[in-house]
Amino acid sequence: MAGDNRMLEMHGVSHVYVNDKGASLATEELELTVRRGEFISLVGPSGCGKTTILSMLAGLFPPTRGIVLLAGEPVTGPSTKVGYMLQQDYLFPWRTIRDNAAIGLEIAGRKNRTALAGVDTLLGELGLPGSGDRYPHELSGGMRQRVALARTLATEPEVLLLDEPFSALDLHIKLQLEDLVQQTLRRLGKTAVLVTHDLAEAAAMSDRVIVLGANPGRIVAEMLIPEEIREASPMEARRLPGFQAVFDGLWAELDAAKGGGDEDER
Repeated sequence: MAGDNRMLEMHGVSHVYVNDKGASLATEELELTVRRGEFISLVGPSGCGKTTILSMLAGLFPPTRGIVLLAGEPVTGPSTKVGYMLQQDYLFPWRTIRDNAAIGLEIAGRKNRTALAGVDTLLGELGLPGSGDRYPHELSGGMRQRVALARTLATEPEVLLLDEPFSALDLHIKLQLEDLVQQTLRRLGKTAVLVTHDLAEAAAMSDRVIVLGANPGRIVAEMLIPEEIREASPMEARRLPGFQAVFDGLWAELDAAKGGGDEDER
């Protein structure tokens, strides 16, 4: 694999959490490479450190041991090159949709008339045309998550980290947003890492799925999704004849990875 094609890398990454009860090893000796433009998912039992991995990729804290690289450079802290989308939308109720979506630009000192026009364009592309002057309480949960996606994309990050962003939504809205997110990221050529408990979602959205084992978190398997499924939209992928076999394979790998305890996931 060519060096300039590597967007995210983790080499020998272990992380220890220390609290008043002692130390616990959250992840151990992780080796992971995500190529530019690739969409991968992380799945695994509770306690396998999926969110810990996203936090280290985002530069929210350094690993206890090992190194995390972004486009070949060590990750030393948060970067505008990395966007992070969470399960909760965290929209400020007193700010308009436009101003909520522009928060990252504001923090970066890049909020101006041209940038705000770009935010309005982005909101339109995400199915919220003309909504810039509305407020969060006027929107449904699915629409609020579209605003959160616009906020994440507005700063033009190269990488998106997605921490179960659809899990609180009704199934119909969830499937619509899966299609929208995958289509948008492909069009923009973004690299993405999704954490999810939903194996069907992982199989339908991803180029590759990483299965983690728990206590401590470690990579136990990975599955390259067949090309036919990768090229379909998530909703279409679920209808393809080969989809059930992919789901069953992931289920078997996840079942084999369990047995490490029932600790809450970090």
